[in-house]
This record gives sequence, C-alpha cells and structure tokens, in this order.
Amino acid sequence: MKHAFGLFLFLLATSTLSAQYYPPKLNWETRTPAEVGLDPAAIDSAVAFALANEYSGARDLRLAILKSFSREPDHGLRGPTKERGGPAGLILKDGYIVAQWGDIDRVDMTFSVTKSYLSTTAGLALDDGLIQSVNDPVKDYVWDGTFSGGHNAKITWEHLLQQTSDWSGQLFGLDDWADRPDRDGSYDKWRYRELHEPGSHFKYNDVRVNILAYSLLQVWRKPLPMVLKERIMDPIGASSTWRWFGYDDSWVDLDGVKMQSVSGGGHHGGGIFINTTDHARLGLLFARQGKWNKDQLISRAWTQAIQTPAAANASYGYMWWLNQGPRAWAGLPDHLYYAAGFGGNFIVVDEQQDLVIVTRWLEPARIGELVGLVYGL
Repeated sequence: MKHAFGLFLFLLATSTLSAQYYPPKLNWETRTPAEVGLDPAAIDSAVAFALANEYSGARDLRLAILKSFSREPDHGLRGPTKERGGPAGLILKDGYIVAQWGDIDRVDMTFSVTKSYLSTTAGLALDDGLIQSVNDPVKDYVWDGTFSGGHNAKITWEHLLQQTSDWSGQLFGLDDWADRPDRDGSYDKWRYRELHEPGSHFKYNDVRVNILAYSLLQVWRKPLPMVLKERIMDPIGASSTWRWFGYDDSWVDLDGVKMQSVSGGGHHGGGIFINTTDHARLGLLFARQGKWNKDQLISRAWTQAIQTPAAANASYGYMWWLNQGPRAWAGLPDHLYYAAGFGGNFIVVDEQQDLVIVTRWLEPARIGELVGLVYGL
C-alpha cells in the first residue's frame, strides 16, 4: 500500500509537470528564454530588432491608409480608424511569456489579421454543421442574388477562404474590380476584365473577403463579433477591449434585426481593433490545435485545414499565410503559418515548437528577419 501511494504521488507529479500551461484571464506567467530552451541572446536580438524597425507609415492611420491605396478608384474611409501606437510584441514558448516589448495592452487596428479571425468563424460554422462542406457552392446557403449568374454560382466556401473566387459584383457600394487593381490598365480594362475560373487564380481582394463575412452572417444569423466572443475570445480569457467593425453603411436586416456585416480588414477602416495580449491568446489556441485547457474550442480538423496550400498560391491557406511557396522565409521551418496585416501586424504560429510570435507595427518586409532571429538564424 505504501509503495502504491508513492507511485501515485510520482505519477501525479509527472502529470503536473508535463501538463500544458494555459494562461488564466489575469496574471500570465513568464519564463526566461533559457528556462524554456531558447537562446537568451537570440531573443534579446529579436526584441531589439522589432523596436528598431518600426513601420515607416504615418501613425495617423487615416493618412497611412489613404496614401497606400490612393490609386484605387474612389477609395476612401468608410469605417472607423484609430491612431496607432509604437512597436509592440510578445513571444510565447510553451504558453509562457518569454519576451515582450512596447505597450501590449494598447488597442490598435490590426487590418488583415482580421481575416484569420474571420476564417475562425467559418471553421466554427463547419464544426457546428451550419456549413456541410467547404466545397459546397455558397449559393446554396446565400440565395439573395449575391451569388447569381454563371460565374458567381460556381463559387464555393473554399474559394472565398483561399481568395481564389474572382467573385464579381458590388458590395456596400464597393466594386470588386476597384480593389487593388492591376498596376497597368484603365478603369474599363479593370471593370470589363475576363473572369478567372473560381479556384484557378489567387487575388488578394477585400471586397471578396467582405463577401465571405456577409455570407457567414447569413449562415450564423447573428453578428460575427458575437460568435467570436462567445465561442473563442471569452473561453481563451481575452480582454473585453477588442472590437470588430464593419463600414458605416454595411448594415443589413436579418430576421427583423439590424446587424452590421463586419469587414475582414482595415482597407477602408474597420476590422478588428485589439491589443497584443489578446492576439497572443488566439495564437496560442492555434498552436495548441484549437484546444484550450480541456475544451476543444475549434476542431483539430480545422486547424489542419487552414494550413492546406491553395492550388493557385502555395503560400496561402484559409486566410492564414503559410511559410511555403513563393513567400517562404528562407531557412525557417515550412510548418510555420501566420496572420498578417497592413502596417506590420503579425501572429506567427509554430505548433511543433509550441511557440507564438506576435509583433505590431514592424516594417512589413522585415518579418522574416525577425522570426529568423527568434530561431537563432
């Protein structure tokens, strides 16, 4: 009996030591890099690099947005914006904070990182059976004319998630062809272009991303920020400070209730406004394949599906970028994937190493160098 009790204590201690750490809502524990097997000098270099390479655009994001997208026909601000802060970030290993810089509690715009949150609401819809398959035509779920016509009727959920739909039309007064048009050409060339077969051509396009958000609103029949809050953000202990906006005129009547169809980025303003810490919690959820403590918040099947390269772009999954294909970071593992947004906003996930890197307002072209420093390259 004595030996059995001793074995029980040993197994209990072993289980406690090997259990994955999940941060509670408050008092996120820290570890030194050395305590979790990282090179302290490499981590110090990464932090210094992030601080020294701030995004070069204006801190007044109204100016930065209007300047960056000035060549688009009739581009303008249609949703809220917010002056940004300075560089900020967190590095997590085994769930613990091993490095941080800047004001990690400041709420800022995050632009196209929002797309990865939007993708998450699609994954939840699949988990719940609201969508049967990503290969289903969206017209079977959204029958109000948004997907009418020979071309748009072929578009599946996967095409929208991989930005390969080439959806053609207008949403909330924005034409698809006016979003990031080709460098060469004219209004007529852009407007009357030959459409690509859905799935065959990748084009980063916020109007089509917003079509996904609108379509998911029709499926969920309640605002997507509510879905995200109830199913993901509250369970992972996120703060109450994040917000998800659409445009001033992106309101729809659904089941007799006025709801806002949110945007998948801040191209025209809007999108998710959030702090660095809440980003890190989402990154940790995905590093743990959708599990938080004992709860599987989103299926492992979905966390694997988002890492499937699009046939038309090996660097892109389901609204997460992959470290594969033409955009791969040299020398870094190809299993890394990440959310990315205008102005140098990133959430980098490494499931195999249980490592997450969040950085805000880094000069975008230098993200590969920053991640390389964390990995000691």
